[in-house]
Amino acid sequence: MGKNWQVKRPWLKSYDSHVPETIRYPEITIDQLFNSAEEKYARKTFLVYKEFSYSYRSISKYVNNLKNFLFLMGLKKGDQVAVVLPNIPEFVVAYFGVLAAGGIVVAMNPRYTEDEFKQLFNKVNVQMVICLDSHTHVFQQLQKEFLFSKIIFSSHNTIGNLNIQSKSDQKSNHNMMDLREIINDDYEIAKEKVAHNFPDDAAIFQFSGGTTGYPKAAIGMHKNIVANAFQFSRWCDLTEGRETILAAIPLYHVYGMVLALNMGVAIGAQIILVDDPSNIDFVLSQIESHQVTFYPGVPTMYNAINKNPKVKKKEYDLTSIKACISGSFTLHPHIKKDFEAITQGKLIEGYGLSEAPTATHCNPLYGENRVGSIGLPLPDVNAKIVDIETGQKEMEIGQIGELIIHGPQVMQGYFQQEQETRISLRDGWLYTGDIATMDVEGYFYLVDRKKSLIKVNGLQVWPNEVEKIIDSHPDVIESGVGGVPDKECGERVICWLVLKPGTSISTDKMNEWCRSKISAYKIPVEYMQIEKLPRTGVGKILRRELISSYLENAGQ
Repeated sequence: MGKNWQVKRPWLKSYDSHVPETIRYPEITIDQLFNSAEEKYARKTFLVYKEFSYSYRSISKYVNNLKNFLFLMGLKKGDQVAVVLPNIPEFVVAYFGVLAAGGIVVAMNPRYTEDEFKQLFNKVNVQMVICLDSHTHVFQQLQKEFLFSKIIFSSHNTIGNLNIQSKSDQKSNHNMMDLREIINDDYEIAKEKVAHNFPDDAAIFQFSGGTTGYPKAAIGMHKNIVANAFQFSRWCDLTEGRETILAAIPLYHVYGMVLALNMGVAIGAQIILVDDPSNIDFVLSQIESHQVTFYPGVPTMYNAINKNPKVKKKEYDLTSIKACISGSFTLHPHIKKDFEAITQGKLIEGYGLSEAPTATHCNPLYGENRVGSIGLPLPDVNAKIVDIETGQKEMEIGQIGELIIHGPQVMQGYFQQEQETRISLRDGWLYTGDIATMDVEGYFYLVDRKKSLIKVNGLQVWPNEVEKIIDSHPDVIESGVGGVPDKECGERVICWLVLKPGTSISTDKMNEWCRSKISAYKIPVEYMQIEKLPRTGVGKILRRELISSYLENAGQ
């Protein structure tokens, strides 16, 4: 099996009539994509965040100022900049500013603890950090070890207001600079001195569990993100210059970064930023007041809308919604049915991963949505089911195997992880580690995950990381962590404990132990005390055996 491995594509017959088999992608970079949108939609509203709104032209000015500043501060092409911000205008300016300067965006979850950031910083070579001023103390500590040159902070007390000078308690100095001071100053430099990007250049690092369960940086190229933005805008039948996108899914994750931000730019959309998607009443007010037409999210978000008392009383008009994409974990049919009845729009399930930022499959917008299916491969995406053992034998229709993918959005590889890259990328095909099957019409179905990655509300939990924290407790001999299905959040984290003889520990005490070391969503919701963990012959924990036993006892 090599590069010329012939691919049959039965899914093409199931495409909606408006979806082409192939797309001619512009040979441009992400920063050029933004520049093109700014030229075409200069005065059009680009970003809305609470009471603040910004045109494409105004954001372009801030992006240009940041780009020039980063260049003057010594940022070179290919340098990595950690962007640690929620869904606020500052994220968008930082994202496009870093890319325009020739840098690589290393986006991180702003809710992480210092220990979690440290683990990620160990995997990359960050030269600068852009964060909220409330995080500067954390990054000042990390700066001592990782020696990045600058911390650029955004003032929390004036968040979203880019037009004013900051009133932060922090003071700018050589190593710490205020983002608002930077973007409101003009820096004159010769255009030819700024790094020029190419479509094959690295644009983003997105952390993924890979095959070992530890986070590693998947390298997304400019052309990957541009291609996926165009694939999805065509799939969802979106109209250039006329759409309003709700960006409630985190922009630091490729799902939000590509399908809300970059796709929005590709079609000249207005983007409504939401930094707290758990505030459902605010989300509903934004959908209604701004007439949102497209809303990428996870099942939890749509279920929360369905159950909202004001929605049930029909106090909100959500009928502006044309299409919503559900990803990260399984969309239950009742959530889809109820949401579509409320909005009169379409809620369709898709599939993607950080290694193909971000989507590769989706159910048709107008055609048949099959229960339990992640849908059809997008235009120019080839997909196959191969045997789990060797990855060489193509499985028959309906047989179970590993899902592998070939397409224009497939990553370059993992940063400084040659072995992981060789395992995941073979002859241009991405081995996803997901176990799946395909039916005769080309609809794909996930059966299980080859990896042990857990997803809670779409957020990644690496079992090895949680086990390490729990194993450090003085009363714990060893632990095993796994995810079990949960209708509300996709999966919930369960821990199996082997304790020292004569000891016991309560759930509250164990959660207290974890709380200062990892984010709340990673902390197990239940602890099971057992005598010994089941292991393979080479000592690996048999998590599936633990999970199967748990589900059997629970009657699931």
